[in-house]
Amino acid sequence: MKRCEVDRSKISPMMKQYMDIKDKYDDSILFFRLGDFYEMFFEDAMICTKELELALTGKQAGLDERIPMCGIPYHAYQGYLEKLIDKGYKVAICEQMSDPKLTKGMVDREVTQVITKGTILDNTLDSKNSNYIGNIYDFEYCYGISYTDISTGYFYCFILEHQKDQLIKEVVNRGLCEIIVNFNIDREIVNVLRESYHLPVTISDDIYQDENYEYLYQNISDIRLVTTIKHLLAYLIETKKGNLQHLQPVEIIDIHQYLLFDIHTKRNLELVETLRLKERTYSLLWLLDKNKTAMGSRLLRYNIENPLTKKEDLERRYNFIEVLRTEFILKEELKQALDAIYDLERIIARVSYGNVNARDLLQLKNSLSILPEIKRILTELHFDREIDPLDELYDLLNRSINEDAPIGLKDGGLIKPLYNEELDELKKLSKGSKNFIVELEQQEKERTGIKNLKVGFNKVFGYYIEVSKASIPLVKEEFGYERKQTLANCERFITPLLKEKEDIILGAEEKMINLEYQLFMNIREVVKRYIGKIQLNSKVIAEIDMLQSFATVAEENNYVRPKLTKDSSVRIIESRHPVVEKVLKKDYVPNDIIMGKDTDILLITGPNMAGKSTYMRQFAIIVIMAQIGCFVPCKSCTMPIFDQIFTRIGASDDLVSGESTFMVEMKEANTAIAHATKNSLILFDELGRGTATYDGMSLAQAILEYIHDKISAKTLFSTHYHELTTLAADLPRLRNVHVSAVEEDGMITFLHKVKSGAVDKSYGIHVASLANLPDSLIQRAEEILNIYENQGESKQTFTQTSLFLGLDEKKDEKNVVLEKLKEVNPLEITPIEALNFLYQLKKMMDDK
Repeated sequence: MKRCEVDRSKISPMMKQYMDIKDKYDDSILFFRLGDFYEMFFEDAMICTKELELALTGKQAGLDERIPMCGIPYHAYQGYLEKLIDKGYKVAICEQMSDPKLTKGMVDREVTQVITKGTILDNTLDSKNSNYIGNIYDFEYCYGISYTDISTGYFYCFILEHQKDQLIKEVVNRGLCEIIVNFNIDREIVNVLRESYHLPVTISDDIYQDENYEYLYQNISDIRLVTTIKHLLAYLIETKKGNLQHLQPVEIIDIHQYLLFDIHTKRNLELVETLRLKERTYSLLWLLDKNKTAMGSRLLRYNIENPLTKKEDLERRYNFIEVLRTEFILKEELKQALDAIYDLERIIARVSYGNVNARDLLQLKNSLSILPEIKRILTELHFDREIDPLDELYDLLNRSINEDAPIGLKDGGLIKPLYNEELDELKKLSKGSKNFIVELEQQEKERTGIKNLKVGFNKVFGYYIEVSKASIPLVKEEFGYERKQTLANCERFITPLLKEKEDIILGAEEKMINLEYQLFMNIREVVKRYIGKIQLNSKVIAEIDMLQSFATVAEENNYVRPKLTKDSSVRIIESRHPVVEKVLKKDYVPNDIIMGKDTDILLITGPNMAGKSTYMRQFAIIVIMAQIGCFVPCKSCTMPIFDQIFTRIGASDDLVSGESTFMVEMKEANTAIAHATKNSLILFDELGRGTATYDGMSLAQAILEYIHDKISAKTLFSTHYHELTTLAADLPRLRNVHVSAVEEDGMITFLHKVKSGAVDKSYGIHVASLANLPDSLIQRAEEILNIYENQGESKQTFTQTSLFLGLDEKKDEKNVVLEKLKEVNPLEITPIEALNFLYQLKKMMDDK
């Protein structure tokens, strides 16, 4: 049965309440609180049954037919919730707003929050990654884009030209996990985001109208940006239904302040995850992340994805790395101090929103206790940003929050003794009454003579006296026992005195729990006043943590400080690929990257597997490392500041859009040609190989000439079209280099060394032989190669009969003889048997 098929005039009052609430959250799965369970009905139940592997049951609800239903325990809902969110569903949490014990009639219920992929605020988030939710506001002539991580409060916004392809690239490149768009947007964009990139997209025109969050955009004069921000705010406020005052003033992104590259470049260079396994390990982020705090790790990732272009900012970072490398004792003290700092940004977000628990505040307190030590170290290092120790807040938390406090806020045990007099009195009363219960058990044993008598407690019946079945005959009327419960092996009784004490104990405990909860809420409100200061501290801690990570990596791997120049010359001596060097078991072969003012293009030739792609990648990675303020892997480095990086490395089809390898190549080449400037870096690896030889060669040459004559960007262009090497004679700013290899006795040895000049041989067949292709196939390839080389460029037609015959035979001559030899052990046969065996082999060869 579906919800739309229900006759609402016949349903029960509870189900009517459910239907009314569900109508408002039609795009979400509704977790409807009924006692100790969250229940799901109709289509929601069908989805949850499948996705969460729950048993599907039914409920009468006043109808003739039972409606579909499933449920989960409310205290264990988190794991189920995570699964649904991870699969892209929205979940609306509907809570009981009144106490069922004190409510006559229907319990009030309402949705307290809607949880989506971009609005998670609990501890399930990956601490080292940001969790961005963003929006696109289509103004018909441009796009407004804003995005925020509500778990940390960072908020960004910018305007983009009205180009669909560029818009999609920006959204994907910034790692947004959920998108809100207005109704004006082209539905093709929505479909691409949903189907190609599996992003949840919500369409809404709502604009936030109140002034509660005016501080976010009060310094922004562009009304388009303000509208974009309010559009995202409307969704966040409606979804979270809580206080989001931890959101920080919006930062307007100026793309000219960052080194730009697209998602393909980020993947090709394996900046934050590997290309094949999509894992963090063996990426540049993995190598550089020696941070001690989650905040430092997130800042590092942000910087790798958004390198800087302002020389002053980079030089400042280089200076502090040098200070940290010199002051190694202070650096070690700093690392130890940072190691004790918890994730302040996300703790503060939970404080603001209201779902913070006592353990969060204990983590905050323990982090605050380290701030004076960090302040001292930064002062001695002459760091240009300060830490506020927040002594008053630390003192409050130290006096108030119990070190052994539970996670739940209604379980008691939150507040330390001596913090509140009334609470201390209630604790004394409760403790004294509980001691009386212990004494009462001993007294009853002596009074009745029942040695196995026990005084127990449960939430249903309260305190009781338990007597085993065997001792029931010993219970006399004068004891004043009143039978309360009969079990299989015992009877439970109460007495007037026990009931009186129970009322005192339970009354005191309820008062204690309520008072502790109220005291905790008061403490939380005090902590809220410090949100801004804690966020400022967090930024300083994140940056100094990232810088100590850079210093540690530089020291461990012998990196050097880059020298940034204003001219276009590049001189990187003995450069290394930092990740390959780290994981390579044998010695890494360094290479120079030298491109003077008179060189814009390096045309790289050489065999496959010789290291051309690695050489190109390490140049780009060194540029990125230098422009995040990190030292770089080489002997010395002089380079300009680049504005953009464009790459085409590796061959792949775009299966989603149905585009071939060649079409993808041409699109990425066009992106570079259309947007590159003389300050850009272009890396093209074997461009043109996706089509016919002469077409590919012609396009490659035309692209090289265009870059040389029209753009003058620094370009590394690898190719197997050796004919292109002659371009050096006509293009003065193009220089030939090659990755060397040595051929000896038909075997090839890769030297991985880049040398000047062009290579005159591909060695492709040698590489194929290393892959253990059949000997007959290799021989046939050599025959065809000889014909090509002898005939020049005249086209020939070749039959491949012999090739396929060789492959169809079960074994060629050589293999048959080898198999026979493997069957014989020379130590186990006589000389005459050996001669006979040799004769058989000779006869086999002759027969063939």
